[in-house]
This record gives sequence, structure tokens and C-alpha cells, in this order.
Amino acid sequence: MIPTVRPVLSGPVLSEVMLIGQAPGRLEQHSGLPFSGRAGRQLFRWLAEAGLGDETTARRAVYITSVTKCFPGAAGAGPGDRRPSATEVELCRPHLDDQLRLLSPLLLIAVGQLAIGRFIGARPMEQLIGRVFWEGGEEASEELAGWRRPPGRLLVLPLPHPSGASHWLNQTSHRAQLAKALGWLSRLVELLASSRIAPLDCV
Repeated sequence: MIPTVRPVLSGPVLSEVMLIGQAPGRLEQHSGLPFSGRAGRQLFRWLAEAGLGDETTARRAVYITSVTKCFPGAAGAGPGDRRPSATEVELCRPHLDDQLRLLSPLLLIAVGQLAIGRFIGARPMEQLIGRVFWEGGEEASEELAGWRRPPGRLLVLPLPHPSGASHWLNQTSHRAQLAKALGWLSRLVELLASSRIAPLDCV
């Protein structure tokens, strides 16, 4: 039996900020709303800490989608969902590419290793979280004053996955990296909200 597939996304079409996770979870496939489970509650606490407001406000400000578009099923062993295969990622790539082309965001928040790898490349999380990159993996300058978006380039902020199945944040040093990443996100949101680039209705 072929499962019924429905869109799982939220946010304004004209948002300058896009958040991309791995794939819809078991709850999301029924609700049609990304990050609507326990991991989502943690994610929205992070976004609130970065100045994006509560969950309702953040969903109005950020377009949220995922690398793959269908629930991949539960993990074969242990908690969490199965990581989508390389074939599944490639099958969904045109859909994600179309979303990026149509929205043309200024900032992409890549949540979890699959999304981070899609836009930055595979590296240890310790080398990624707490930094900002251009799409493709070049680290962005920390001198943001007077920053303008170079034509055809996308700014990427990596975040760890908020799922309880991930143990990366168990280390104190990793939590410090997350705090630094949320500080970057706060600065970037303020920058996007300024008249130097374009208005962003989230602060």
C-alpha cells in the first residue's frame, strides 16, 4: 500500500529565514506541521533564546521544511527515526531546490547532520556548531557591520538536532557551542531586521 504523502512545512513564503531539518517525524506526517513533537519544543526554546519569540511568532517568521519530505520510519535499533538514505535525499533534492529557488532566503538554519551536510559538507559537529558559513562550507566573516548578501550566496547557521535521541549536547563544551550558535542567530536576526538589508517581522 502506498502511503499518503502530504506537505509538511510552515512559515511565510516571503520569509528571509529558512530552517531545514532532516525529515518529518511520526507526528509531523499526520499534523502536517514540522517540528510538532518533543524535538520541536526544544527547537523553539532555542529560537526563543535567540530572539525569535515564542513558537507561534517563530513559525510566522521562519519558513520551516526538511531535506526529505516523507517520514522515513523508526530507527531499526534505539530511539529516534531512521536517517533517510542517500537515494531518498537525492529523490527529494529537486523539491528542496525548488523551495530554495522560490523563497531565495538570506539565512538558512541547518538543523542536524543531514541538513548541515547538504549545505556545508560533512565535518565533525565540533567544527561546525557556533560558527557561520557560506553555502559550500566557507566560513563567513565575523565582521558583520555593513554586510551585504553576495549574489547567489546563502548564509548557513548550523544547529545540532534537538531530538533526545542525540547525545551530542551531553558534553558541557558542546552546550557552550550551542550557546554561541544561538548568539550568532540573534545577531543575524537583528541584522536582517535592520533597514540595511530588508525588514523581518520577528523582533
